[in-house]
Amino acid sequence: MAITNTGSATYEGLGKGGKGHVSTGSGALSAQPYGFQTRFEDQPGTNPEELIAAAHASCFTMALSFKLAEAGHTDGSVTTHATVSLDKVDGGFAVTKSELSTKGKVPGMDRPTFEKLAQEAKDGCPISKLLDAEITLETKFEG
Repeated sequence: MAITNTGSATYEGLGKGGKGHVSTGSGALSAQPYGFQTRFEDQPGTNPEELIAAAHASCFTMALSFKLAEAGHTDGSVTTHATVSLDKVDGGFAVTKSELSTKGKVPGMDRPTFEKLAQEAKDGCPISKLLDAEITLETKFEG
């Protein structure tokens, strides 16, 4: 059974002068502005790398939550921040890295177990598998 989701984008005008809008099929994002200015000049709006960072953080966090539940824990919290790097390479641009930094608070769990499950979640997260980039993980744990 495949689960499918959709997104769409429009871009009016070309190159640096163009402006676009991006939406998700669910409506969670609707006609959010994006373009050269939001990607490279810190103008208000979003950009593909920001959306990838949010997708990676949310995917990893959910994967870790399920790992913790499978380990028998029923209470706790996980917060993750992802930083996605866009670098100029080979005459173009590429996403080269996604840095995950996660903080977990799981009563009754020890740090080594949390770190092991976090690594498994990083490796098993579908967005991690999708990215052709270096993926790092920093963990902080409160038992």
